[in-house]
Amino acid sequence: MNVLTSLAGLAGRWFAALVLLGGVVGLLAPGPTAALASAIPVILGVIMFGMGLTLRPADFAIVARRPQAVVAGVVAQFLVMPLVGWAVGAAFGFAPALLVGMVLVGASPGGTASNVVVYLARGDVALSVAMTSVSTLLAPVLTPVLVLWLAGSTLPVDAAELFLSIVQVVLVPVIAGLLLRWLASRWVERLLPVLPLVSVTGIVVAVAAVVGANVDALLASGLLLALAVVVHNMIGLALGYGAARAAGLDTAARRAVSVEVGMQNSGLAASLATTHFTPLAALPAALFSVWHNMSGSLVAMYWARRPVADRAAELR
Repeated sequence: MNVLTSLAGLAGRWFAALVLLGGVVGLLAPGPTAALASAIPVILGVIMFGMGLTLRPADFAIVARRPQAVVAGVVAQFLVMPLVGWAVGAAFGFAPALLVGMVLVGASPGGTASNVVVYLARGDVALSVAMTSVSTLLAPVLTPVLVLWLAGSTLPVDAAELFLSIVQVVLVPVIAGLLLRWLASRWVERLLPVLPLVSVTGIVVAVAAVVGANVDALLASGLLLALAVVVHNMIGLALGYGAARAAGLDTAARRAVSVEVGMQNSGLAASLATTHFTPLAALPAALFSVWHNMSGSLVAMYWARRPVADRAAELR
């Protein structure tokens, strides 16, 4: 167990590098990695179950204590990133499959690594956890609606099938994990230190599979798509911070909202794209997974060196 805990710690510290390594493996060994693409929904389900194990009912208490912060953050999450994803994809003149992929990334809930980044950035971790949890629970309804609204004219979008997929691979595993944590908390708490290893491994395999299945497309439009993904993420981080500031939130909360808006559940986007559209539509999610973990690490390093004033003093 100690060995696994140590490996989990290493995986968490080197998350961005490992995801990048997964992309390189997919690029160099497209055949074997592409064969894993069909397993992405199962992999995501395991990751979401692990996320559910980390949650407790108390994590949702902030919704009652500070509803303004949570509502402002979640609204920004589901407005800023989908609209920016569509706008960037349209501005870059992407084919319908890539445009749908950009919208899917934007319409997904908060990323599983965002809470760690907020912690390292000295942000409001409780708000970050609440936003991730609430946006994940809302995703079965909001993600299909947003994709249908923004991308339905480019490719056929079956909102009902998207809803069912998100329920199966996100909502059910998260609730199952939450219930198991409640029923067997002592047993689950012994496993918590190992969960980052499971999540990181799953995301790395998913990235390798998506890249392996789209090597030709990546080589043809990789630089342009990578630029679009970087622009999407950076605008999301900036507008998330701006939205939190406009809502009157303190600095720690602004950092949390910025990270939650900018870092998406790209694994979910890749899973939905692979299942309901084409492997090409999953490519933006794969590149986003690589980039947003790198940008999140950089943002955390920058903010970690800038202390946050006491919340009460800041609001006086």
